[in-house]
Amino acid sequence: MDVFRNARIKRYATTALATVSVVGLAAACSPAASGDQGGDGEQQVVTVRVWDEQVQKAYDASFAEFEQANPDIDVQTVLVPFSDYFTKLRTDVSGGNADDLFMMNGSYVQPYIEAGQLMEIGSDFDDLRDGWLPAAVEQYTFDGTLYGVPQLTDGGIAVYYNADLLAEAGLSPEDLNDLTWSPDGGADTFLPVAQKLTVDESGTRADEEGFDGSKPGTWGYSAAQDLQGIYYNFIGSNGGQFQQPDGTFTFASPESQEAFQYLVDLINTEQVSPDASNTNDNGDFTRDQFLQGNIALFQSGTYNLKNVAEGADFEWGIAPIPAGPDGAVSVVNNVVTAGNANSDVPEATTRVLQWLGSPEGASYIGAEGAALPAVTGAQQGWNDYWAAQGVDPSQFAKQGELPAMQAPTGSNYSAALDAWKPIFNEIFLGRTSVAEGLPEAEQAANEAMQG
Repeated sequence: MDVFRNARIKRYATTALATVSVVGLAAACSPAASGDQGGDGEQQVVTVRVWDEQVQKAYDASFAEFEQANPDIDVQTVLVPFSDYFTKLRTDVSGGNADDLFMMNGSYVQPYIEAGQLMEIGSDFDDLRDGWLPAAVEQYTFDGTLYGVPQLTDGGIAVYYNADLLAEAGLSPEDLNDLTWSPDGGADTFLPVAQKLTVDESGTRADEEGFDGSKPGTWGYSAAQDLQGIYYNFIGSNGGQFQQPDGTFTFASPESQEAFQYLVDLINTEQVSPDASNTNDNGDFTRDQFLQGNIALFQSGTYNLKNVAEGADFEWGIAPIPAGPDGAVSVVNNVVTAGNANSDVPEATTRVLQWLGSPEGASYIGAEGAALPAVTGAQQGWNDYWAAQGVDPSQFAKQGELPAMQAPTGSNYSAALDAWKPIFNEIFLGRTSVAEGLPEAEQAANEAMQG
């Protein structure tokens, strides 16, 4: 297993793709360059809403090239933090104030489709479709119609590790291979590692007598109420489900209860992970603590790779997620950029979407290491970027080949999330038992889903 030496890698503002010769090529062959250049000669503004700062930087570089070939269009990006993104998007779309284009997550897309608020990706994109990741196309196709141009694919979930903290605990990266967790503790090799990596403020480790987890120094693991990064994977690896194909939530099954109980115990009983009071409403807490050297094992996806590479000043690497009784099960998700069906500049919006769906337009996402593009012709740039940094991200691809859990979705998914979230908060805080809370949360979620 590789260990990477990272000293706050400098961001590459542009790549060779931004040279004059390639700009000329893009202008000649890009589908976005072939549209109407604006009959009245006035420049049209197209706004693009994103939730990821790294993707925003890549988009800004990409749109700078697009604008050279399309001087009649001014593309502007708008950053909205993920924690507020879909609440604000719902309000803005219903109020007629949404941007022309916006990133879309599969869990939230269905109500926008049913309300006719997204542009259909039709024949204007036929020349580009073969270059899009099939899984991404499938995820956003409803009744034979695609809504959104594939942009990002998460690959799979893996574990970022702090090699310095491993060494201090007498462990090596190889010790993270083939770890297993067990709801009954019988074949659990993961918990002992997490305990050895957890140290209280006096320097006592969690597997030593006198350990005081109420006074943390360094946590071993990043257990938290994180659907994609944490608990979905534990549910799947214990043979459980979160949602049935018909949309019914089933996360209160015995298998899922065992998975949640294991996670809650990591936090409240074993105290090898941060208290839920820190993480329930701050999805970036464990990432930030990992970057500060306070968490040894941080479980997440490719969406945090650039953040780790730029933010960690210690040796780090990537290891497999722990396997449960049903093996290792990862979540694979894709992100599209969707067009606002009520855009005031639909033709210009379509041309920008065409650009994003082309290898040229999507290349900046990969070439700057921001995310793994769902446009296959742009993926090599991502591999090349990380190879140049001495980073091997292949572990994510390996996880993506595992049996996968599909992200939850539904017409009223947002309402269902609002219904189960307060109960989950209490479960992770240890104030409501898993056995009592999960059935209550499941019922509330299903009632909300029914509207």
